[in-house]
Amino acid sequence: MYLETKYAHEVVSVLEDAQDVGMTYVVFSLYPAERGIAPNDLDFFDTYGEALDHWERTAGSGYTPAEVDHPVHCMAIDQLLQEIKQANSLNKTKDMNFNNLQNLQDELARLGFGKQVADDMRKQMEKDSAEFLLHDRVVGIKGQVDLTLYFKQSGQSENYYLNKYDVSLLNGKPLAGGEKYMVVDPDKKDKAGNKLVSSFDLAKDAIDYFKSLSKNGTLAVGKDWSNMTELARKENGNVNYIEKDFNRTYKNPGISQTFFVERGKGFTAEQAANLIQGRAVYRDDLVKLGGEPYKAWIKLDMDNQKDRYHNFQTLQYHVPTFGFDLEKTLDKFQIKELNDEKKREALIQTLEKGNRPIVTVDKDGEEKKLFMEIQPRYSQANFFREDGKPEKREQFMKEPVQEQKLEIGKGKGQAKAQEQGMAV
Repeated sequence: MYLETKYAHEVVSVLEDAQDVGMTYVVFSLYPAERGIAPNDLDFFDTYGEALDHWERTAGSGYTPAEVDHPVHCMAIDQLLQEIKQANSLNKTKDMNFNNLQNLQDELARLGFGKQVADDMRKQMEKDSAEFLLHDRVVGIKGQVDLTLYFKQSGQSENYYLNKYDVSLLNGKPLAGGEKYMVVDPDKKDKAGNKLVSSFDLAKDAIDYFKSLSKNGTLAVGKDWSNMTELARKENGNVNYIEKDFNRTYKNPGISQTFFVERGKGFTAEQAANLIQGRAVYRDDLVKLGGEPYKAWIKLDMDNQKDRYHNFQTLQYHVPTFGFDLEKTLDKFQIKELNDEKKREALIQTLEKGNRPIVTVDKDGEEKKLFMEIQPRYSQANFFREDGKPEKREQFMKEPVQEQKLEIGKGKGQAKAQEQGMAV
């Protein structure tokens, strides 16, 4: 059977995609050598009976495997994949499935992950690992935010998928550039006979491993073991030292949330980082179970227990039914950026992502720079100084305080009636 073709990569990709959706058999025609098999020559079926019926109908048109010009074949997709690869000398690097790589790169871009994550993903895909993790990190207003992306290869093909990622807010001092957590287990040796040193990107993982050591161990941070700062020490099964500034992190490494994605659609990395810091984000691409699209402001419900999957429920404030209008809320305040159309639009966009931008307000006749975040539940905004301490919003309002208090009271009642807790 002549299977050499200039469309080899495309054919392999289509065959793997068919496997991913449950197809098992393929019926195809083979054309003269100067053309070669192409993706549109393939018809897929999930049962052998359906494939054979289609083959018989096609063969009944005069195109049978015995004929030279247009032989028609029916076989398992696995078999054709192997023969296509062998006939076209596709080595592992070539046949990594560049369509799959490009799709994942596009998904990462839509989700807001950087080039380094995409580069690391490609390297892992080239290794042909069944599954792998990638890490990213951003510095948030309330501390370091760590992101862990989960990639898994399909059981039916070589395609990889990103279905979820975890976001963790570190309760403590952020890592400096190039630093990592390390745990040494003196009771175990590496191949060179030295004490075993394990590296971790996340404080929680390092702490959990350190706590699991039955006898002795050291938890440290640094670029490598020769340039490290000791954080905790264990001797004879007892922890006898925890560095003062690390004590809070050791006792409570932080909070985390899993965000699920589907083909690059879901919360972006920026939105997720803001949600885990307690702020609300706006989504205009949500879909109800029945398929009806809707818009809503979303916030993690951190005041109640997590669900059985160890995730916070989400509070949703639907637009427009809940009644929160961002522009009307902003117009309550004397914010200088609102007077410039471009700056106004940029401010709205960054607040919708859940960010905490710096705005210019008037206080006692002087301009003052403050951080601002919005509270959809109460149709309000909060202001903070650079040191994190809050400022009273009433001093920046255009309208009398009494009218605003009435609106806030109304908003609280409305929030209880309309906010909805849902899983991410």
